[in-house]
Amino acid sequence: MLCIWITNLYAQTKPTIKKDYKFGKVLPSEFEIKPNSQDSSASAIKLFDIGNCYFEISSTSGSFVYVYERHVRYKILNKNGYDLANFKIELYKNSNSSKEDLNFMDAATYNFIDGKVAISKLNKDAKFSEEFNKNYIFKKFALPNVKEGSIIEFKYKIKSDFIFTLRGWRFQTDIPTLYSEYNVNIPEYLNYKMDVAGYFAVNHTIHRSEGASYVPGISSNAMHDQYTAENVPALKDEAFITTIDDYIPKISFELQSTSFPNQLHQDYTGTWPKIISSLASDENFGLFINKNSYAKSVLPGILKGEKDTLKVIKLIYGYVKSNLKWDKEYSKYTTAVNPKTIFEKKTGSSADINLSLISLLKEAKIMAYPALVSTRSNGTHPGYPIISKFDNVIAVTSIAGKTYFIDATNNDLQFGMVDYENLSHQVFYMDLKNSAGQWIDMEPEFAQERIFSYNLVLDKGNKLRGQINEYSKGYAAFERRNRYRKTNNEAEFLKNYKKDKVGLELSNYKIENLDLLDEILTESMNVVIEDNVEEAGNLVYFNPLLYEKTKENIFKHEERKFPVDFAHPIKETYRIVLNFPEDYEVEKLPKSAAYKLPDGNGTFTISYVSEGKVLMVKSTIAINKTLYAPEEYFDLKELFKAVVDKQAEQIVFKKKS
Repeated sequence: MLCIWITNLYAQTKPTIKKDYKFGKVLPSEFEIKPNSQDSSASAIKLFDIGNCYFEISSTSGSFVYVYERHVRYKILNKNGYDLANFKIELYKNSNSSKEDLNFMDAATYNFIDGKVAISKLNKDAKFSEEFNKNYIFKKFALPNVKEGSIIEFKYKIKSDFIFTLRGWRFQTDIPTLYSEYNVNIPEYLNYKMDVAGYFAVNHTIHRSEGASYVPGISSNAMHDQYTAENVPALKDEAFITTIDDYIPKISFELQSTSFPNQLHQDYTGTWPKIISSLASDENFGLFINKNSYAKSVLPGILKGEKDTLKVIKLIYGYVKSNLKWDKEYSKYTTAVNPKTIFEKKTGSSADINLSLISLLKEAKIMAYPALVSTRSNGTHPGYPIISKFDNVIAVTSIAGKTYFIDATNNDLQFGMVDYENLSHQVFYMDLKNSAGQWIDMEPEFAQERIFSYNLVLDKGNKLRGQINEYSKGYAAFERRNRYRKTNNEAEFLKNYKKDKVGLELSNYKIENLDLLDEILTESMNVVIEDNVEEAGNLVYFNPLLYEKTKENIFKHEERKFPVDFAHPIKETYRIVLNFPEDYEVEKLPKSAAYKLPDGNGTFTISYVSEGKVLMVKSTIAINKTLYAPEEYFDLKELFKAVVDKQAEQIVFKKKS
């Protein structure tokens, strides 16, 4: 699909677009611009967004630096667009002297008053610097006199020492864009891999070699590429996707190789073996795994003579989970060069934890390997050799022909279960010793499964009394355990549980198998439920799904260009047994129904049975695939429409006179 999309992107090449946007030159006609009907609810319009990226020789280091320029102008349509006047620029620095500098910044607000354009420049006291952490500094700017109908613009220049990855460009945002353009001039000595993505056509308007001079008196060539997009609609978020970034039309760059005069050709990330070899010799990756002094000292106490391979892995896995706390940072590189340091700190990033796990497994003679991941929030990896698109690492091993993906970042993860963010369908497995690797599928072994069992009695005062039991497995159990542990105490947990459940009072709450991760998590409670039964004359109306009904269709758009990604299968079952009074009769019972997606990829069933003074209702939703193509969207939307409609139906009782 990617190859087809790239082919289409370049097939839509148009003649060079000549547009000249001068800072401060705002025309009265720009104040009349309005969004089209597709974006009628927009809070602002991006009138243009022009970017330039080119290279210079640093006067201090004598090496290449890249220069990034951006000029953007917005029209504010309503108060929801005021935040655009608060502009933020991120600048990166590392522990060495390398850094990014903001070399130039100008900004202004324009209002059309009495037939003239009034200009409000950026005030000196409206500029702020904030050190976000040791690596990032934020430069913040706040424009004055912003009103509905104002035009605002920003123009700035950044110089960066970090030429391995250039600043890319996004052609679509959550507000409509009339025109977007990105120009990139790359010296002939540098070879970059370009990654293109998105679902909106971008035009490649220039691709030509041009003369350039980086050192006075020495001429060379540079490749000039220009990309443009016009009349780009606002990007609207959708349910069940990895990250909206996966669908934004954008371009990014990673350095592949260099070819300087009188120097050998240097390949950085041209092939997978090159990437793997580089990671194997990195002190925060391959060399970290090979540090075995800590593993040698603790393994005898962990294993206690155990020889069974699977049991050995589980013992080491349990040890790592119990002794290292995840700091919630995803990373593919460790923060220290030795596992001993990580275990002494007792906390660390995902790489600290999972590469420490691999180090222990390696010392125990277990064939375990690192697998690179692009997390769901980081977006889908393009598939070709590009290291910067990975942001995480887990472990992978095989026992008796079965592959296990191992992630030790959370103590409530079952063996073989990975954190939700890692459910990106594929990981890149690596044999560091032999510089070999391959993509392998990673469809989850665990689903998200919940069963709600209500056993209730309806009294003549229309109160419901009885017991609720909830059973959770897989990712549902993982989520429930996490939620329970994160609250300060059980009283707070139950308060949150009741928050969106009108009329519910509960007692004798009990949770079982909280620490037995391989067992079904069970919650039980006695309940009294009010305000969920309506009476009109001699008729009584009752919705048996109570708190578990699906109130609205999660799929709202008429069509969808993106896949629907559930990450894992989902199964939700609701069962109610209701005893009703002797002087009540069932006047109306909804019809049972069953709905299926093609090929059994999803089902919804609901059934009603009445026997004497007992009513039984069962509702089951099953999403059997993790990924649905856009062509399957309509059927999926109709399935959930049936869920909403059928679960909203009421049972009608009639009181005997």
